[in-house]
Amino acid sequence: MSKPNSEFDVIIIGAGAAGLMCALTAAKRGRSVLLLDHSSKLAEKIRISGGGRCNFTNLNAKPENYLSHNPHFCRSALARFTPQHFISLLDKHGIGYHEKTLGQLFCDQESEAIIAMLKAECDAAGVRWSMSCEVAKIDHSNSPLPLAGEGAGERVADNHFTLSTTRGKFTTRSLVIATGGLSIPKIGATPFGYKVAEQFGVPMTKLKPGLVPLNFHPEEWAVYAELAGISQDAVVSFGKHSFRENLLFTHRGLSGPSILQISSYWEPGQPLSIDLLPDHDLHEMFLQQRGNKMLLGNFLAQHLPKRLAEIIATQWTTNKPLNQYAEKELRALADKIKSWQITPTGTLGYSKAEVTCGGVDTHALSSKTMQCNDVPGLYFIGDVMDVTGQLGGYNFQWAWASGFAAGQVV
Repeated sequence: MSKPNSEFDVIIIGAGAAGLMCALTAAKRGRSVLLLDHSSKLAEKIRISGGGRCNFTNLNAKPENYLSHNPHFCRSALARFTPQHFISLLDKHGIGYHEKTLGQLFCDQESEAIIAMLKAECDAAGVRWSMSCEVAKIDHSNSPLPLAGEGAGERVADNHFTLSTTRGKFTTRSLVIATGGLSIPKIGATPFGYKVAEQFGVPMTKLKPGLVPLNFHPEEWAVYAELAGISQDAVVSFGKHSFRENLLFTHRGLSGPSILQISSYWEPGQPLSIDLLPDHDLHEMFLQQRGNKMLLGNFLAQHLPKRLAEIIATQWTTNKPLNQYAEKELRALADKIKSWQITPTGTLGYSKAEVTCGGVDTHALSSKTMQCNDVPGLYFIGDVMDVTGQLGGYNFQWAWASGFAAGQVV
């Protein structure tokens, strides 16, 4: 007997990267799947990613590239759906891609090609859509039912969820939450997934913006604000974590890949350490130049952007010929350039963050299926969970892997 139009094996809330992957995976197994989203636009975060080219994965993806209070949680899913699995999907659809740096893969075409591919896979598998659909209420029934016939008197649980939405009521035995985090609210981010977790008593870890620019006190930053737009290869460190990529000076603080990377680890009130010349032994260079009559600023400008060199020479010390410095002065300056200690006042918040750090506590979930340990039939996937990738395609890989893991069992 066929199911009513309002009854599905699987309902997925959130038609982003993780939700789409879960939907197509489950539907290919013959499951009846409803994919719904409060937005009328499909997968906006895919659309805007990678400057419109979608940095869809990273060839080097491994558990060490992810932050979580449960660091081993991501291992199983990442092992079962690798970058090569997603690449095979692109090859099937004839979508070209290229590697930029550090294993980052980008689509040759616009990001829309990835969205169209995922939608086509969903459509071919029979996924039903309900876009621009608001969920007002989720009811959960887990009441025991008597078994008829042989074994009568035994009881089993009638476990199902009923969703009251702007498009009517829907019921399912498997409910997947793929609503993402709080980052980039202008394209529709909401705390919906966290509210679902709260409703069902699923614990959460602390939330904060991740992969986000950092700002500084306006008075302290005033001297550096004129460097806005200048980038510099640097090693940025916090605690045991270090990233070497470009940093970018802005009017309010620092951005660029190395800063975005460290922002996910940085804790408020704590300083960052920045090596502005990672390829140079500055102590040795200064020692070799002790007799040089060249002004410090001109010497530094051979290795740093001119305006940055000028600020270091005039604000961090006195700009005079190298041969007029005492050795201890040059040593102290070398130490500061190689380990510039600077304390941000905060981040630019969720509006500028690429991801949300923290989320649904993965200690409460199965690492193999993404199902809640204490709420059978309820699953969380993607950025709504406390699994956050580094910059460079890692978060999409987690979306694919977690969506696939849930899609195999719902």
